[in-house]
Amino acid sequence: MSVSLIYDPAYLTHNTGNHHPENAHRLEVVLGTLKASDIGGHLRIVKPSSARVEDLLRCHHEEMVHHVKALCESGSSSIDADTHISRESYEVALLAAGGAISAVDEVMKEEGGRAFCLVRPPGHHATVERAMGFCLFNNAAVAARYAQAKYGAESVLIIDWDVHHGNGTQEIFWTDPTVFYFSTHQYPFYPGTGAASEHGAGKGEGFTLNIPLPAGTPASIHRKVFVDALHAIHQKFHPDLIIISAGFDSRRGDLLGGLMLEDSDFSEMTKEVLRISEQDSAGRIVGLLEGGYNLQLLGGSVKSHLTAML
Repeated sequence: MSVSLIYDPAYLTHNTGNHHPENAHRLEVVLGTLKASDIGGHLRIVKPSSARVEDLLRCHHEEMVHHVKALCESGSSSIDADTHISRESYEVALLAAGGAISAVDEVMKEEGGRAFCLVRPPGHHATVERAMGFCLFNNAAVAARYAQAKYGAESVLIIDWDVHHGNGTQEIFWTDPTVFYFSTHQYPFYPGTGAASEHGAGKGEGFTLNIPLPAGTPASIHRKVFVDALHAIHQKFHPDLIIISAGFDSRRGDLLGGLMLEDSDFSEMTKEVLRISEQDSAGRIVGLLEGGYNLQLLGGSVKSHLTAML
């Protein structure tokens, strides 16, 4: 068994400034940890292609895509107070979304296909109309729509365990019963969405599940509610593909969060997702790096996730 690791050095050129928490050092520490570990030989590095604008337009309005491009090309340093950019950022964001697409291609080649996208900028806050929260384009959403368009996936499950709620992903699929969005996250917290009462609308009613957790929730409780919710989803929704918005800022000690998960919890949560995938999606899983901002911890958390995938 091997895992495709989607990575390109160009991801380091999205320059947010040395003091911004979402910076290139995040990927560098993960790469260093993996290189020094005993799982490096089981990771197959795959260089991604850039997403096409038409791939983005399955999830984002054309005006939003053009706005992000114009801001980057003009030399602007930010989209909002949180979301910093540089001239290279638009092209890097296309490559990040393209990394998610490349991961889908990798896992759809065979049963049991697994891939992890070591990409930046992250994506789950990017809405239909707005780049925000460090995110330019919604990588997980682009991947889900691509899987449907290219491979005829009838149903996709997106699991988001980032400390922040993925408001963008939720919004994109709010009325869509073919993509189930499931999130555990700290609440109340940025971006202010993700209450338990938010569960979709129209045909998508019941295909969004939020598990809001207060800061300081013990890891054992966090993991139990995650597993219980996952099993409840499995009773009614049988995905052809599972995508994990893997934010490791839900780890104890992260700079931007107050949840208490340990690396062992990410491992066990991954294994639980694998059990579901082996029953429904021929074992096919795509993991996508979202948050995770403690440079002393991030590499170990990603390694735990990948070790469980293996």
